[in-house]
Amino acid sequence: MNWFFDASICFGAGAPQIGWTVGPAILLPLIAVALLYAGGAWRLFRRSSRAQGLRLQQAWLFAAGWAALAIALVTPLHAWSEHLFTAHMIEHELMMIVAAPLIVASGPGAAMMWGLPRSWRRGLGRLFRSGALSGLWRHLTRPAVATVLHGIAIWVWHVPGLFEAALERGFLHYAQHASFFGTALLFWWVMLPRRGGEQGPGASVAHFFLTSMHTSLLGVLLLLSPRLWYPENSGLSELWGLSPLEDQQLAGLVMWVPGGLVYGGAALLLAGLWIKSSSKSVEGTSHALPAR
Repeated sequence: MNWFFDASICFGAGAPQIGWTVGPAILLPLIAVALLYAGGAWRLFRRSSRAQGLRLQQAWLFAAGWAALAIALVTPLHAWSEHLFTAHMIEHELMMIVAAPLIVASGPGAAMMWGLPRSWRRGLGRLFRSGALSGLWRHLTRPAVATVLHGIAIWVWHVPGLFEAALERGFLHYAQHASFFGTALLFWWVMLPRRGGEQGPGASVAHFFLTSMHTSLLGVLLLLSPRLWYPENSGLSELWGLSPLEDQQLAGLVMWVPGGLVYGGAALLLAGLWIKSSSKSVEGTSHALPAR
């Protein structure tokens, strides 16, 4: 394993080198983000007594999302993911359909900004208001763009040659994780309804269904394929009583069922909210019309 990525703790004599990932490339950013959020959230919590209940809920959501990300990247799951394709798939699903939506739902922007020194906050505020950066952000946060970018990240990294290259080169492995998690954050940020946001629930339903369909398709292809896609990622499947092909089939099932349920469930939930809000609007209009 690349030292840049992993420093694993052996389970015991004769056991494979599978253990906790304590490499600085993963551990330091996780700790830095947690400390930055905690400091900013504490400042905001003390400033506004009226919003303390909301801030506490947001903090719990962020903590849950951060914990899911840490489970994916720090626990033995990450080390196993280099030798067992099912573990690799579980790791990625934790990042994309558990950690990302929880962190986005927590609305961490304000807390992260308040965790910075005042001069840094002002500088970042001016930077974000600059024409080029704000224009790029408006483009990236279009629903179609966020959906396509997330879909490209998922499909491109599952091309066999690129997938196995990421297992062999620490930098590519890091880039794989960053693109999965980064595009997932962007996707969920655009799709989830939020206070003051321009995106309504109705516009997100189709994009959630589309994402559910194409991720399920990839899972089904892995499940039904008679050919092994990633031989290098099934080196220890026998330790779990699986042949390499069975490992791939189980990984495909993980992508198809949990992934499809989360994206499809989000689509159904938002569709229900959309119908409910539309019904209220119709009722409000009918009450406002003068009686004849």
